[in-house]
Amino acid sequence: MSFASDTKAELCQIKIDSKSYAVAQAYGVLLYCNTFTADEIRIITAADAFAQTLPRLFRKAFNVTFDRSPDREAKGKKSFIITDRDKIRAIYSAFDIDADTTPVLHINHGVLEEDGQKIAFVRGAFLAGGSVSDPEKSYHLELSTTHASVSREAYAILLDMGFSPKEAKRSGSSMLYFKQSETIADFCT
Repeated sequence: MSFASDTKAELCQIKIDSKSYAVAQAYGVLLYCNTFTADEIRIITAADAFAQTLPRLFRKAFNVTFDRSPDREAKGKKSFIITDRDKIRAIYSAFDIDADTTPVLHINHGVLEEDGQKIAFVRGAFLAGGSVSDPEKSYHLELSTTHASVSREAYAILLDMGFSPKEAKRSGSSMLYFKQSETIADFCT
C-alpha cells in the first residue's frame, strides 16, 4: 500500500456525525472527482478505504445510492457512477445549484460556514483529488481538479484555515500544493 493510500485510509476512519459535515465532505469529493456534471457523476479511486466509505457518505449526505459501483473485492481502480437525473438533481440541490443551467461549478460557501464543514470539505477534496508523497522520499501534497474556479475558491478556503498553498496547472487541471513538511503534517491532521 502506498503512503497516499495509508493517509486516505486514516482519514476515512474519521466518523462523520452530522449530515451537514457529510454534505460538506461529499461536496469536496464531487468538486475534486473525475466527473461532476448534470449528466453524470463519476468517482474513480484506487484507495480501498475511500471506496468502502463512499456509499455510506452519499447515503448520509444525500440519501442516494450509486447507479453503478464495483464489487467489494475488486482490485485496482474502482468506479462509482450516478447517471439517474433525479439523483443528480437531488445532489445539486443540496448545494443550491441548478443542474440544468449551471455551466461552471463554484463553491457555495453557504454550505461551508462552520470550521468543521470546511475541514470536512477539504478532507473530501483530498480523498477524491489529492495525493501525498512518502515523507521519507520528498515532501509534496496536492489537490487537483479540472474546475479552475473551484481551485481558486478552495485556495481562499485554505487561506482562511491558515494554509498558504502554491498554485499550478498541469494537463488541464488546476492544482493547489504544499512542499513544507510541517504544513503537510498540519493539513493531514
